[in-house]
Amino acid sequence: MDGTLLRSTASIEISKVSGNMATAEEIEKNWLLGRITDIQFWQQCLPIWADMTEADIDHAFVNAPWIDAVENVFADIDRRGERSVVISQSPEFFVKRFTSWGAHGAFGTGIEIGVEPHESMLLSAGDKVTIVQDLLQQYGIEPDDCVAYGDSTSDIPLFRWLRNTVAVNASPQVRELASVEYDGLDLREAYEIGLALISGRAVS
Repeated sequence: MDGTLLRSTASIEISKVSGNMATAEEIEKNWLLGRITDIQFWQQCLPIWADMTEADIDHAFVNAPWIDAVENVFADIDRRGERSVVISQSPEFFVKRFTSWGAHGAFGTGIEIGVEPHESMLLSAGDKVTIVQDLLQQYGIEPDDCVAYGDSTSDIPLFRWLRNTVAVNASPQVRELASVEYDGLDLREAYEIGLALISGRAVS
């Protein structure tokens, strides 16, 4: 989600609404530099969100800088009788709001405001593969009929496992693994590239 659908991160957008933007940016910086672990990241984020309400999270979600046409793409997937699912390491309480935009499922890190985070709540890069495998079995879909869109190192295991992958404004490591690449700010364009993969009309 972050970097693929969102031109920011969930933690930054939530913190923007909570009035703790500068603190969140410092936490993000330290995490990216490897100065803090994943669990320490959440241990530092959750206290600055302590007073956030569901309405505040709604506001952060709706007003976040999404790339264009996210809802349109979900609607087209549904119209085609297919399934769309968002899997992210961002908080599930943020990610789950995609279902109100038409996604058929949403998975994220299971942290909660007011609850001490622990390792079992985290969603790993490997978990993305397990979630997709379980969903494909549940829906009776073959892996070669599935398209993954991603941008970061957390998508690498999934991109290694699936045949049809679209790197969206992605890191070099993800681009190397992807079937095709997309750079831009309109999900419809990335989606058309993904559709071409499963219709045998792949473009680069």
